[in-house]
Amino acid sequence: QVQLVESGGGLVQAGDSLTLSCAASGPTFRSYTVAWFRQAPGQERESVAAISWYGVNTYYRDSVKGRFTISRDNAKNTVWLRMRTLKPEDTAIYYCAADQKPLTIASMSAPFGSWGQGTQVTVSA
Repeated sequence: QVQLVESGGGLVQAGDSLTLSCAASGPTFRSYTVAWFRQAPGQERESVAAISWYGVNTYYRDSVKGRFTISRDNAKNTVWLRMRTLKPEDTAIYYCAADQKPLTIASMSAPFGSWGQGTQVTVSA
């Protein structure tokens, strides 16, 4: 399994933008589907976005479509989550996750084998 480290979280105001980074270790990163999840206090963890092995396919939850963009550079072993027009309801700990499986609707519901430690995103009204 790859090791994942997130960065880029912080405190911003509603309407601002923020970019999260997920840096991975391991030579086979390109064979991993990578996803971003988030968990707000008192709420269940939810998927936010995901990207397939070579970035051909992406997934977004409805509430972030048009505002968030996921991308990856396998040469840099990095996945980014560009978040625009942030809302207070986007406040959560954001986690990067990876697994050697294709990106499908079904695979998003299955466990991911590697997780980062999380980065806090706080959006003030």
